[in-house]
Amino acid sequence: MATHKGTCYCGAVEIETTGDPIDMGFCHCDGCRKYSGAPIAAFTLWKPEQVKVTKGESLLSKFKSSDMSVRRFCNRCGAHVMVDHPTLGLVDIRAGLPDEVAFKPSVHLNYEDTILHVRDGLPKLKDFPTAIGGSGEALPE
Repeated sequence: MATHKGTCYCGAVEIETTGDPIDMGFCHCDGCRKYSGAPIAAFTLWKPEQVKVTKGESLLSKFKSSDMSVRRFCNRCGAHVMVDHPTLGLVDIRAGLPDEVAFKPSVHLNYEDTILHVRDGLPKLKDFPTAIGGSGEALPE
């Protein structure tokens, strides 16, 4: 099984993932936009048992940003490292981490809130898939 490593911007926090991510894509929600300072946020989703902080866990600060999300970031450099989704049993590792995982997005989430329209042929969901409590409704590009 493949192991992938990644670090925050300053290298104080190191993570390791095993196997392949469950899914990859883009989130257009207001929370992700504000948190990232970008018009969209790229994610990779993993099961918690696939993710391990191997260095600097005490440097990971966190805050609960919604009923679904606990955002974790390096308190030295401010880099966004992961978002825990305990109600979904998933961990979102920012797509810039881990190293050597080819980013192959499959979906755009919360596209109803977008401020940057993307024409890439991928499904654009109004909110989330029905499997995780969303409407599953697709929107046009």
